[in-house]
Amino acid sequence: MEVILLERVEKLGAIGDVVKVKDGFARNFLLPNKKALRSNAANRKVFEANRARIEAENASRRSDAEKEAGNFNDVSVTLIRQASNTGQLYGSVAVRDLVEAITADGHKVNKAQIVLDRPIKSIGVYEVKVALHPEVSVTVKVNVARSPEEAEMQSQGVDVMSAMFEKDEAGFTEDYDPNAEPGATAEVQAAPAEGEDENAEG
Repeated sequence: MEVILLERVEKLGAIGDVVKVKDGFARNFLLPNKKALRSNAANRKVFEANRARIEAENASRRSDAEKEAGNFNDVSVTLIRQASNTGQLYGSVAVRDLVEAITADGHKVNKAQIVLDRPIKSIGVYEVKVALHPEVSVTVKVNVARSPEEAEMQSQGVDVMSAMFEKDEAGFTEDYDPNAEPGATAEVQAAPAEGEDENAEG
């Protein structure tokens, strides 16, 4: 299906571009969200007649988004979750969880603005993109940990999982001196005995 874009759509085009998309994508996403119009003679006329207004509204929304983006400098949210010893979460962190955490931090976001390629399924620090506007996006750090202490370590750059495995392995290592020769202690003990004999004779 050919559509006329009413706003910039990533990987598709800018306002006014006529692009070919899959029917399902147009019907399920672009058209209901008023991101595009079906491309036909009547709609092209409507779009051209309203182009200046559409572009002005878009510019206004973009400048609001740019102001809002200024509030997102170094935004970091922490989510405490239960996880196994290997760091796998029981369940996953979904878009809804992120919206709640970012909103609780004092920022206005909705589910449609969170760009999460795949659910977060293990502890760690993730960078999540938030699209405040089709042309303005910010990055939020999401720190997923099992405890506030663990979150604090991760925020300082400690890889909690590898640190934990190193600690486990350290428990199994024995102190071993590669320079020690077998039997060395026995010879040292034997040496003074000879000296004692000499003193006894003298």
